[in-house]
Parts: sequence; structure tokens; C-alpha cells
Amino acid sequence: MTAPTTTGEAIAVEHLEVRRGGHQVLQDITLSVPRGSITGLLGPSGCGKTTLMRSIVGTQLIAAGSVRVLGEAAGSRGLRRRVGYVTQAPSIYDDLTVADNVSYFGALYGASADGVETALAAVGLTDWRDHRGNELSGGQRTRVSLACALVADPELLVLDEPTVGLDPVLRADLWEQFHALAKQGRTLLVSSHVMDEAEHCDRLLLMREGRLLAQLSPAELRSDTGESSLENAFLKLIRMGEEL
Repeated sequence: MTAPTTTGEAIAVEHLEVRRGGHQVLQDITLSVPRGSITGLLGPSGCGKTTLMRSIVGTQLIAAGSVRVLGEAAGSRGLRRRVGYVTQAPSIYDDLTVADNVSYFGALYGASADGVETALAAVGLTDWRDHRGNELSGGQRTRVSLACALVADPELLVLDEPTVGLDPVLRADLWEQFHALAKQGRTLLVSSHVMDEAEHCDRLLLMREGRLLAQLSPAELRSDTGESSLENAFLKLIRMGEEL
């Protein structure tokens, strides 16, 4: 895989508004995500994390504002190979083998056979390459989805709650893989509603009810709230905002 640029902004969102069925889902969101980092998008279920991610990858209609990704407008043709998106539900075919699933997505991007093997190795599934999708555990299915995104050799990975429903061991394994990808210079935006996952991130984007509460590091969140627990810090941040 080619080492990407690690300077500047990977994502720049300004005054983003999204409405659905007359309801405002995202309200005046402005944020930036630095290249070569792991940024956690955290907040309770239903707060707008998935809608924000869909806006970033260009699959969400927006009412106002702008979203730029790797220097281009979100959803631009030039971003198709530069951005990998892993949805909450694993996007694999149960009747295909692991290798065939990754090869299929690789063909869409024009990836070589070597690129398929590299993606499988990156997620630790080389030994499972000949197993069908319906023979895999939940954690393995998530890793296949990640390999399908990696086969395009993307600079940015957008991962929507990739660890939801996994046991602590599998979650730890996935986070090790995310850090390995970040060390290659990739940018990762990872959503979660579990606050202890914030520990794994360089930066945090904290959301509630369609609004961005803060963008800061875990250390800054602790310092600003005086709390050692990130979960308690997030709750205190909410209370501080309500008092303003």
C-alpha cells in the first residue's frame, strides 16, 4: 500500500445542515479531521453520527454547508479510490469466500491480485481466505468488510461503529489493526457510542442531538472537565453546555 500524505486536513466540514422529513438531523456542524490520525466520532445512538459519516462519504443529501474530503467536494468522482467506507452492517456476500469477497470489490477499483492479498493480510484473514461468509464470526465479518474497503488502498477510512456487538478481545484486536493502519499514514474516522473507545483516539468529535459539542483530545477532555473517566467527562460536558 502507498503511504499517503500526512499533513493538512483530511476532512473539513463547515456549517453543515441535514434535514430529513422536516426534521433537522444535523445542526450547524463545523469540524476538521487532521490527516494521519485516528479521530473518534462519539455520542449516544441516534445523535447523528451515521448521517455525518454519510455526508462525508458523499451519500447524504445536505441542506446547507460544505463538506470537503482530501481537498475535494465530498462524493467527487476523484475520491472513489481514496476513501474507504465500512458501514455498521458487514457488507459481504455469504455465499462467497473471504478472498472472493475482497477480489470482487478489488475488481471494482481495478486492484491487483497482490492488492487483494495485502488487504487480507492487513486484517489478519489470510488463513481464512477460503472460508465462505456464512462460516465466519461477527468479528471476522467486520474484518472482511474492512478488507473490502482497504483493497482500494484508500487514504481515508470512515468506519461506522465497527466494534459494536463484539466481545472485548475482538474489539481490542480491531483497534490494534486500526492503529497499524494509522502508522502507515492513513486517516481513520471511527464512530462509537461506547466512551471507553475514546482512549484509542488521537482526537475526539463529541456529538449530541445533531450538534457537535466539542472537538478535542482525550487529555483535553479530561482537563476541561476535571474528570478522569472519559464517560463522566462526556456527561459533565453535556451538563456544562446545558448550563450556558
